[in-house]
Amino acid sequence: MSTRLFIVRHGETLWNRQKKIQGASDTELSDEGVKQAYLLSQRLKNEFIDVIFSSDLDRAYKTATFIAKNFNLDVIKLPELREISFGVWEGLTVDEIEKSYKELYHTWKTNPPEAIIEGAETLKAVQERILNVTNKIVEQYKNKNILIVSHGTTIKALILGMLNLDLSFYPKIRQDNTALNIIDVKDDGNCVLVLLNDTCHLRSDNN
Repeated sequence: MSTRLFIVRHGETLWNRQKKIQGASDTELSDEGVKQAYLLSQRLKNEFIDVIFSSDLDRAYKTATFIAKNFNLDVIKLPELREISFGVWEGLTVDEIEKSYKELYHTWKTNPPEAIIEGAETLKAVQERILNVTNKIVEQYKNKNILIVSHGTTIKALILGMLNLDLSFYPKIRQDNTALNIIDVKDDGNCVLVLLNDTCHLRSDNN
């Protein structure tokens, strides 16, 4: 027996499209993001989902509600599933950050665990937060199928932590909007990555 985690990133927001750093800012899904969330819900409707958790930020919660309708489930909001707080970077575009924080941005892109951004969480702190809550969820819903809807940075930190991979591998993982990841947690605690950053539901032939 094993516990299966379906881990999903939220749909597109206007800030995603504008290449703005969102972090803990509570932004809404764009029209495209709503469409992506619907397509993902159709992708998952034939799965067996026992419980659904979401970040309490609107973009994640709205994405989760599309999926929850398939299973007549309520979405359980948890602030621990939020995106990393990016401090003074939030609301800035990538171009603006590259211009104003050139060296620090380079550190974030190449060695993110060492990046100390004013007013922000460290990547290590984010990983500790997300692993702690996920371990509690897995313990509570052992041998169930669990859906978690969260955010790009948080999800990447979670996947690396569950697979016992160093945070230095963070830049080598990609998470697109409504990406689906699947991890099986065995009874002995070992984790197996089944699917990573899958967005086949967004292919043009599904639209």
